Amino acid sequence: MSIQKSIERIIAPPAPHMVGDGFRVHNFFPGEMEGNLARLSPFFLLDYNALMEWPPREQPRGVGVHPHRGFETVTFAYHGRIAHHDSAGNSGVIGEGDVQWMTAGSGVLHKEYHEKEFSRKGGPYQMVQLWVNLPAKHKMTAPKYQAITAKEWGLCEIPESGVNVRVLTGTFKDVKGPASTFTPIEIYELILRKGSSISFDLPQQYNTGLLMIRGEAMVNGHEIPTDHFAIFKNDGENIAIEADEDATMLLLSGEPIHEPIFSYGPFVMNTREEIIKAYEDLNKGLFGYLED
Repeated sequence: MSIQKSIERIIAPPAPHMVGDGFRVHNFFPGEMEGNLARLSPFFLLDYNALMEWPPREQPRGVGVHPHRGFETVTFAYHGRIAHHDSAGNSGVIGEGDVQWMTAGSGVLHKEYHEKEFSRKGGPYQMVQLWVNLPAKHKMTAPKYQAITAKEWGLCEIPESGVNVRVLTGTFKDVKGPASTFTPIEIYELILRKGSSISFDLPQQYNTGLLMIRGEAMVNGHEIPTDHFAIFKNDGENIAIEADEDATMLLLSGEPIHEPIFSYGPFVMNTREEIIKAYEDLNKGLFGYLED
């Protein structure tokens, strides 16, 4: 029988801050990792826009043109609609259940903002943005974009137990996720009805965290409230969940990248020299052009 992964910490939503004028986020990591940038490697950053209501506005809120290099951004939409454009020629709009996965790689400019019709009407808004680090050998890979609709996620339905598992990356009970990754990563959305339960295993060495999007549940013997983030120790394989009420949670688990991390602003690299080079390349126009 597998050993449970102990829960190391349960983090309440940190004080929110604005990213641009359209994203009011709680930064669970790396801000709460006390300087340990690699604690949840290969995941580097998690910004969570908890459920809120935006009033109508003609001019869409968002974040203007900015650069990235050395990692990937993964944006999950739960409520509201988000638009994206980048200097590699990619664009798209995601709504409830959809994901946009942008590989910045060698360098890209992009902008993100509330979709025009959503902005005009206003309404509930909830999203997650995850930064996934790239290993040194892939940091200068060509930029790419994966638009994954809600229907394209892998779906494992377990009707007898009242559980659905949506699979974005990796494999859950033979159901494979559609997103491609550069390192081994498992990302699941777990949807449990009140009174239901589920148990599954992940590799012990994988760094694992769980964000409670809706409701609350007992996870490996600990109550995880809405909008809280749990970090698991690397001391076992099993995760057992019992839902006290209808609950939705986002599970992140991946093989750590055992390399130095040097980050500054919108860049995540391995050395200070690579950060300097990123800014030099940006100033030379090597990240392309994107109208603000």
